[in-house]
Amino acid sequence: RSSWLLLAPLLSPPVPVVTAPPCSLCPEGAHRFQWIRNLVPEFGISSSHVKVLSSPAEFYELLKVQIKAAKQRVVMASLYLGTGILEQELVYCLEETLEKSLQAKGSPDLRVSILLDYTRGSRGRKNSRTMLVPLLQRFPEQVRVSLFHTPNLRGLLRLLIPERFNETIGLQHIKVYLFDDNVILSGANLSDLYFTNRQDRYVLLRDSPEIADFFTELVDAIGDVSLQLQQDDTVQMMEGMVHPYQGDKVAYCEIANRRVMEVINSARTRQERLHAKTFHSSQPGSSLLSQQGSQAPGSLKPEPDTWIYPLIQMKPFGIQIDEMVTETLLTEAERDARIYLTTGYFNLTQAYMDLILGTRAEYRILLASPEVNGFFGAKGVAGAIPAAYVYIEHQFYSEVCCLQQQERVQLQEYSRAGWTFHAKGLWLYLAGSDLPCLTLIGSPNFGYRSVHRDLEAQVAIVTENKALQQQLHQEQEQLYLCSGVVSTSTFEQPSRYVKLWVKLVTPLIKNFF
Repeated sequence: RSSWLLLAPLLSPPVPVVTAPPCSLCPEGAHRFQWIRNLVPEFGISSSHVKVLSSPAEFYELLKVQIKAAKQRVVMASLYLGTGILEQELVYCLEETLEKSLQAKGSPDLRVSILLDYTRGSRGRKNSRTMLVPLLQRFPEQVRVSLFHTPNLRGLLRLLIPERFNETIGLQHIKVYLFDDNVILSGANLSDLYFTNRQDRYVLLRDSPEIADFFTELVDAIGDVSLQLQQDDTVQMMEGMVHPYQGDKVAYCEIANRRVMEVINSARTRQERLHAKTFHSSQPGSSLLSQQGSQAPGSLKPEPDTWIYPLIQMKPFGIQIDEMVTETLLTEAERDARIYLTTGYFNLTQAYMDLILGTRAEYRILLASPEVNGFFGAKGVAGAIPAAYVYIEHQFYSEVCCLQQQERVQLQEYSRAGWTFHAKGLWLYLAGSDLPCLTLIGSPNFGYRSVHRDLEAQVAIVTENKALQQQLHQEQEQLYLCSGVVSTSTFEQPSRYVKLWVKLVTPLIKNFF
């Protein structure tokens, strides 16, 4: 049966129609994933432009270096910007770079665009907004700060739900940081924990103008339907734009859908034309080939051996591309293929759980032990969230055991003293291969929130290059080395005790965290 037919209910008019179903996969290697370009733009690059980072400190230092070196654009999308010393240093780097741009001859070229979530970025008296207002005051023509507000938090609900809890309704969760033509994809936010002892994933795509253009346009599109931070710390919508929580919800979501899909479809069309041009120019006797032959040695780009596919998920706007691709990857994974899947918050959708339990590939699922969960030790109700995740994990493990799938589907808990765990994504190893040829990296956690509530983006990186495959393999091994295999005895430990009220409440609230 065709997995594409299983995904048919997900199709909606805004999503581009796939002309060739995923089940018609090319039989060999990385090229079997080219069906993804029927949904999103495909960017072919050299693997030498891809660098996998491993630590929060490396991520933080790279952010500072890239900000200081930027000449044309800095675009940063995150859930929020923290308010500590390390975050202030990032703001100082931006200020210094903008100042240099102002002092350069002629009009300043540098533009800074920052996209954050409104509710998370407005939390407390000192917050993301107060951190960035000085930049807006000093460089009003060069800096834009957009604050996305979910259209689902409105009316009486918005008035009644207190701060922090209002973040459960929906967020801007995309994390992308780009500087001129260099792009960092990650699940990490702009906060001191993510720069010190909160483990995440990070990949740098160097000298990739088409990919940088795509994510600049995507952030601009979301920014256009977001509240704009003003110099006096107030917010207002762009002129003529429907308000996200005061205006008509359907009209707002339709406009947002149109803006985002314009970015995806126009980039896809551009890349298809480029692909066709490259294909025709490579045919024997083509005039373009002979023109290229007369160019200086070294002036040609290397043949791509790595392909980047941006996967967008914005269910409030009717965009479900990431969900469709992820489900198809899980559906099509062959027998003896291995999928290493990691999430800081183990709360898989029912569809993902059914596919993991019902398909043939081997799964190694890495999740946070209670002690490295970001909510561990939190005050009030939030302090019970790690126990809720333990309960969800135990339920899933029990189902694995009931189906006698313990060998094929293995859970592993990340544990590291003094650290928390926030890494998410997957690595796909084809049958018979010791190295992954595909990874997903970005903001989604594979849970209900990621699929239904928040704005998410990640990329599928598909590569034929052994050196890059080795980088990805080492990244996976390094994360999994800090883990222990989950067994029945795991849930007999005192630290895994879940109170009755948590067991009763979890099914009611699991779709909110």
